[in-house]
Amino acid sequence: MKLHYTQESTGQAVILLHGMFGCLTSLGNLADELSAGYRVISVDLRNHGDSPHAQQMDIPTMASDIVKLIDELGLSTASLIGHSLGGKIAMQVALNYPHRVTNLVVADIAPVTYTPRQDPFLQAFLALSSLDIYSRDQAKSIVAEHVQAPEHQAFLLESLTRKDSGVYGLKINISAISENYATSLAVAPAGYPYSGPVLFLKGETSAYIQSKHQPIMAELFPNMELHVIKGVGHWVHFENPLEFTQGVKRFLSYAQIF
Repeated sequence: MKLHYTQESTGQAVILLHGMFGCLTSLGNLADELSAGYRVISVDLRNHGDSPHAQQMDIPTMASDIVKLIDELGLSTASLIGHSLGGKIAMQVALNYPHRVTNLVVADIAPVTYTPRQDPFLQAFLALSSLDIYSRDQAKSIVAEHVQAPEHQAFLLESLTRKDSGVYGLKINISAISENYATSLAVAPAGYPYSGPVLFLKGETSAYIQSKHQPIMAELFPNMELHVIKGVGHWVHFENPLEFTQGVKRFLSYAQIF
């Protein structure tokens, strides 16, 4: 699959992978900061943003999409930075295609299989997809029934687009996401250990990275470090963009030595 992407500047290539329900602008603050010293490629994952839709949606296939993009860009290697689902995909690329990954930053996700749970974001998108939406205010009211935080509502509404008919629709493929959410997208990335430099960034109040996960993280990524961002949850790049960005920049600068 040929993914939609944007790129800025020149230098060592850094590919940014957003999380579930996001798009290539989700890590926009980080992209702006890194573009001063790196070639930054921001990607829409399959079934998100302006990338193509397909019912097949699993971690190895989405990792293969990224390797094809690396080939398309004519790169031998790239740094990968991913949040949540994007972090899982980045880990899968490193575990299966280590020679293509310079180093790796994983934001608030672990290489484990997560127990499926009810997701208010998914419920909000399913509600939007079941109705004809004629205004962004109408869409916001529907989203607010499931998601209370204004910043999260704004995040979800980024996937809303106005069609030629005047009716609003979703850019994301909610059918494929809903079908695979609790199965193929919940499983752990797997492969041989990746020995390159890896930074895990955990939100202090988030349960996505727990102490019981750390032996697995260390086994698969023996050259890893873990940094906890105080006072934030899963949305580390939204809730404390300054510390998140500084942590990524320090790591990339340090990791270039090796």
